[in-house]
Amino acid sequence: MDILGISAFYHDSAACLVRDGGIVAAAQEERLTRKKHDFSFPKNAIDYCLKDGAVQAADLDYVAFYDKPFIKFERILETYLAFAPLGIMTFIKAIPLWIKQKLWMKDLIAKRSSPRRFNRLRFLTVPASPG
Repeated sequence: MDILGISAFYHDSAACLVRDGGIVAAAQEERLTRKKHDFSFPKNAIDYCLKDGAVQAADLDYVAFYDKPFIKFERILETYLAFAPLGIMTFIKAIPLWIKQKLWMKDLIAKRSSPRRFNRLRFLTVPASPG
């Protein structure tokens, strides 16, 4: 079973290919773009992992994203409400990005991928490990 893990749009975007429970390839986008803390969609890291793992995107069993956007959004709203009105300026800056982009991660990942990528796949979101 081949699973591609993606971390994107927060900081240090990356990709990792896991085959039958073992890491086959992993790369941070910043290593390939030479942009420190590159948070863009990790297209280069994904391409590296697929090439190194000798697998086509269409043959992947799953694509996993490391976070559950709606749960994180709820946590952010609760934090802003707990400290209101002190955080109003950061709230005003952060919320539009969440509403337009980060809440719709599954669609965004599919859109950022070329049409040939990740067809016939279910996108999973898995919570980051505690700690």
